[in-house]
Formats: sequence, structure tokens, C-alpha cells
Amino acid sequence: MDHINQDLAARPPPIPVTILTGFLGAGKTTLLNRILNGNHGLKVAVLVNDFGSINIDTELVVGVESNVISLANGCICCTIRDDLIATVMETINHPERPEYILLEASGVAEPSGIAVTFNNPGFCDRIRLDSILCVVDAEQVFAAPELMELKIFQMACADMVILNKVDLVNRDRIAKIKEWLDSRFHRYRLIEASQADVPLPVLLSVGRFDPAQLDANRHLEEGRCTDPNCDHEHHNLDHAKAFSTWSYKTDQALSLEALREAASKLPANIYRAKGVIYTSDAPERRAVLQVVGRRVDISLADEWGERAQRTQIVAIGASGAIDKEALRDKFDKCVGTRPELIRCSPQLPEPEMLDGIGRRRRLNGCIEATKG
Repeated sequence: MDHINQDLAARPPPIPVTILTGFLGAGKTTLLNRILNGNHGLKVAVLVNDFGSINIDTELVVGVESNVISLANGCICCTIRDDLIATVMETINHPERPEYILLEASGVAEPSGIAVTFNNPGFCDRIRLDSILCVVDAEQVFAAPELMELKIFQMACADMVILNKVDLVNRDRIAKIKEWLDSRFHRYRLIEASQADVPLPVLLSVGRFDPAQLDANRHLEEGRCTDPNCDHEHHNLDHAKAFSTWSYKTDQALSLEALREAASKLPANIYRAKGVIYTSDAPERRAVLQVVGRRVDISLADEWGERAQRTQIVAIGASGAIDKEALRDKFDKCVGTRPELIRCSPQLPEPEMLDGIGRRRRLNGCIEATKG
């Protein structure tokens, strides 16, 4: 008996895991970067799941690139759950054992299936599920009403809801969202944020998550709903049948003005698009494209350095609704050079994008040209 107790005492404590969930474009990667670059002193491993064949989010994680593991081309709550298990085992058995694991789920994932995986008895002495955080876009929460049940389910499985991008809406809108949440959830924790700026003590290693919450929310058994009153359609476990993805790659430089024009005219059935862009306007720096609903943001990031200068874009939309040839043609037409429209220099603290008569407006570290 003493020998057994000594073996147990010699084992390291279970590694806490935080799952970041939330619908497409809510701000999960921004929150992830906030955590990774915060002053916590933890050795963090990061797992990033993207539904498309290109994992754009791993390109946007900064600070711990060597510890970022990509889980692409499927959803870890259903089609690539085995990959998740294998990756977690590899991560916790790594010689440089992490002190914390952060998992950014895809925007179409149901966190219950992921949580059930982490609560597997085979993991109980190696990892512990510390928290499920759901990020909600205050501006887009009521968009895509056909997917509202998925959004509600993501919130229901979380032990904290982060209402992000509150700077983009007024207080009346926030009050409406809270009233809507109150009508659906008896108890929930809510914190408001802009740019996913949430204090670290609220986010990390506080041991809030109660596995019984999964049963209370959705009569779940091994990740599947057993509620006889549920039609199951809104949490179909094979998201490959519920959503379509499309990816675009090119080594040719794109014009930022043309890209903004193309992205602003994407069909309504495309819920999300994002990418890392090689641009003719600032070829030495990566540009980042973010499309959420009708909102289009393009910003300049760091220099390419040793990385290949290449554009990679992913779009996610309704099942069968993406016209791949039309999209490719739309982005192919963005190839070109318009040097008279933009001036972006890594030496400038505030890069500038100008039109011929000098009109401009600031946007995410660049100033967007305005015409007419």
C-alpha cells in the first residue's frame, strides 16, 4: 500500500485544459492570443482546430508558435475526435510537459463532444477540464438565425460567456442580448469585453467546470443527445454535412483595395472568411483578412521573415451553398499592383493607405482608402 501511495505522490498533477468555443468569427483566436501573451508564466500548449483544410488560426497565433498544434480539415467534436485524443496524448507525454493546455475549437463545434473526450476515465489522472469559455460576437449574435440552436448549445455547455466586441454596439443592444440570454438560461456567467480583453485571473486555472453541467444542459451520453423531446437536427454530430468549406491559395500578390471589394460582396450564405494575405501593397508584411457577416477587416501584421510569401484564405458557409468556381474567379481578379493607392512601410508607426487625393480612414493598424 505504501508503494502505491508513493507512486501516486510521484505523479505530476493533472494538466488543466481550457476549451475556447463560440460561433464563427466571435473572437476566439484574439482571446487565445490575449491569454498566451499575458503575464502568467505558464508553459502552455495550444491545440487549434479549424474546420477547413487550411488552418488559418494557427497562422494568427503569436508568441508560442513552436507549441501550437494544428487540427485541421474536420471538426474535433465529431469527424476527427480520434485525432484529438492522439494529439492530447502526444502533448502530455512530450519531454517538455506543458503546465496548461488551451484548445481553440472550430466555430461550428459542439463543446459537449470535446468535453466528453477530456472527461474520459483514461485521462483523469493526466488532464482535467478546467473551463469551457464561449465567446459571443455582440454585433453578430442574432445573425444566421438558421444556426441559432448551435450558438445556444455552445453557450449552454460553457461555464462562462464572454460577450465580445461590445465596442461595436450600443448599450441598448447589449441590454437586448442580456434579456435574450435571461430568457434561455437560468444561470450563466457573463463578462463583457472589447477585443477579447478579459483579465487573466478570470480565465485561467480556477477549476470552475462541473462535468454534471453537460448532463444538465443536454441529456448527453458519450457525446450524443438522448433527450426524447429533441429533434437532434441542430446538433448534428457530422458537421461536414451541415457546412461547406472552401480554400484558396496563390503565390501571386493581391491588391488590398481589390481584396476589400471582393470580400465585401461575398454571398450571404458564407458565414465566415479569413486569411493571411500576400499583398502587392506591402509585400514585406503579412496582411490579415477577417470577414464576419457583412463586416470586413483587413490589417497589416508582422513581416514574412523566413515564411513563404503566399495568400491562404478559407471560407465557411451553408452546406452545398458555396460556388467554388465563382469564388476562385472573384479572388483571382484581386491579383495586381496598385502602388499609387497605398503607402505601407514597416518603419512607419502608423502605416497609411491613401487614395489619389489623400482621403483616408484608420482601420486596424492601417488606414483604409476611401474613394469618390
